[in-house]
Amino acid sequence: MKLAVYGKGGIGKSTISCNLSIALARRGQKVLQIGCDPKHDSTFTLTSFLIPTIIDTLQTKDYHYEDVWPEDVIYKGYNGVSCVEAGGPPAGAGCGGYVVGETVKLLKELNAFYEYDIILFDVLGDVVCGGFAAPLNYADYCLIVTDNGFDALFAANRIVASVREKSRSHSLRLAGLVGNRTTQRDLIDKYVEHCPMPILEVLPLIEDVRVSRVKGQTIFELAEFNTEFNDVCDFYLNIADQLLSTPEGVVPKELMDRELFSLLSDFYLNSKETESTDSHSTEFLML
Repeated sequence: MKLAVYGKGGIGKSTISCNLSIALARRGQKVLQIGCDPKHDSTFTLTSFLIPTIIDTLQTKDYHYEDVWPEDVIYKGYNGVSCVEAGGPPAGAGCGGYVVGETVKLLKELNAFYEYDIILFDVLGDVVCGGFAAPLNYADYCLIVTDNGFDALFAANRIVASVREKSRSHSLRLAGLVGNRTTQRDLIDKYVEHCPMPILEVLPLIEDVRVSRVKGQTIFELAEFNTEFNDVCDFYLNIADQLLSTPEGVVPKELMDRELFSLLSDFYLNSKETESTDSHSTEFLML
């Protein structure tokens, strides 16, 4: 299975990707995580350091693929998860999609691309061009990470459009949404009501998850020394179990931008009016 993880920039994709990779490995899968961000920090919590990128390695070899060995680009992370960082072009130059393509090309040259049960692409930021959507060309499923806010759902809707477009050429499906770092899910539910898709899990706002990335460790690693983290690990194991059940997935139809704006803003304002009315009613009853 090849899985592409997308979502708004800063939404927590890399944290979810790393912990999900471990969850899949705990379920007996041989996992390769490919970071597709020029920051090359996707696999940081798995390896505890910034591993060399594919592009950096190819540059040192003058782009002679035959001189590159698997150990030059594939690093073992926590729980046996294999890690690759695609890297990227210099800021303001080149195309991230080209880098992803070169990464897959090299892994195929090394006979590594098809050796894994799971290949997880952790993709940078919002989809704004065909280059950023390149990992969808190699994926069986897309997983979208969002929170309960408008900006993240707007980005999710754009990703939905990319999934629909890419599904025309191959059997790509949307596995579903993962809500992250949110104490509420009313906007998520409203969006899914109008753009039907599965919600695989909604993770609450947990400070320890954010701190784990600063420490360079995954939640699963922290759980070895503190059993209080086991409940958090269960969120990721639940997502892994749903993915391993080979879900049918969906080819969703995105909402038009104005339709999405209207839907979420009207719902938010109506919710606030209801809260205000309930508050006044409560005050009246107390009098």
